[in-house]
Amino acid sequence: MKKYHLFEVAGIELEYMLVHQNNLKVSPSVDRLLKAKEGKEIADIDNGEISWSNELVAHVIELKTNGPTNDLENLAEKFHSNIIEINQLLAPDKLQLLPTASHPMMNPEKDTQLWKHSYSEVYALYNRIFNCKGHGWSNVQSMHINLPFYNDDEFEKLHAGIRILLPLLPSLAASSPIFEGKNTGFKDARMQVYKTNQKEIPVLAGKVIPERVFNKKAYKKQIFNPINKAIKPYDTENILEHHFLNSRGAIARFDKNAIEIRVLDLQECPKADVAIAMLIVEVLKWIITTLDLEKMKAIHEDELLPILNKTILAAEEATINSALYLKVFGLTDIEYNAKDIWKFLIEKVAGKLNDKTKETIYTIMANGSLSTRILKALKDDFSEASIQKVYQKLATCLQENKLFLP
Repeated sequence: MKKYHLFEVAGIELEYMLVHQNNLKVSPSVDRLLKAKEGKEIADIDNGEISWSNELVAHVIELKTNGPTNDLENLAEKFHSNIIEINQLLAPDKLQLLPTASHPMMNPEKDTQLWKHSYSEVYALYNRIFNCKGHGWSNVQSMHINLPFYNDDEFEKLHAGIRILLPLLPSLAASSPIFEGKNTGFKDARMQVYKTNQKEIPVLAGKVIPERVFNKKAYKKQIFNPINKAIKPYDTENILEHHFLNSRGAIARFDKNAIEIRVLDLQECPKADVAIAMLIVEVLKWIITTLDLEKMKAIHEDELLPILNKTILAAEEATINSALYLKVFGLTDIEYNAKDIWKFLIEKVAGKLNDKTKETIYTIMANGSLSTRILKALKDDFSEASIQKVYQKLATCLQENKLFLP
């Protein structure tokens, strides 16, 4: 396995759900889609620079960069061309892809079907332990960003930077305000359920914000060893592996020499997802090269978790008043809302972003997170007809790779 230095490459993963075109009900048909593409039953497809694969549930497909890439600027178009191809393959069955991090009308108890093919023994075990018929398992679509580190020194810097930025990410990317036809009250309901979907074994997700561990040895001792110990009574056949069991909001993949960021809701189109990813990469570069490493490392997850909870609840409107946290960024006022902190960060890195990315980010900042825009479009009408109308527009945004503006 080739190792990469900080920010030399990145990997992006996007998850989409398959739904019926007429009523948007989920369709557990990913196996049929993959068979339509390859002509045989298969779980993973290499489609050039983008690969397709199944997920835990049979209605979700994951598109990801086929290995690390150093070309984020053209990635949105590559994802989009795969989305067009998938929608063409789905059209004869009157199905389509639907974006955002949660299906607004899905009933997980009734609508969930686990993937029944390859890797199914792992999914069956997860289901036995956690009962995956819940929003935290079967109705959550996200973007993952994988960023490399070469050695412990680079891991220390990257993990410290990601921990500091993590609580702010839902304020930028929230897109899951509705479950089962109701306003959840959380702009990022996906992350709200993510926090507790493994409550049977709390050590797997910890406090979502990773602990203050900054080298491989410490990570193994403080995170992997407790995970392995806790899962042992459930996993008697040793099927599960600690890299996959670790469910913090950012997880260290020492098998790949990368950290995977997992707290980002899926957006309405790859143009938005990739712009957010590019902004995060540049902000992390700025954090790592500019801010005081020891001050970042010193902040405990108990200080960061309340900030994450606030952005999960209110996204860009969240009030951040942790003096310790604000001081790390050099912010001197007593209180900021999350949107103002992002404006500050964007100002620091705007010169590093291309015009297309800047335009997308500025549009998001001007109009609010996707959750805010969805709620605005619904105008407090949570009837099935109203929700279908808005989410059909979101499906069109995905097909056309354009931002959703109510």
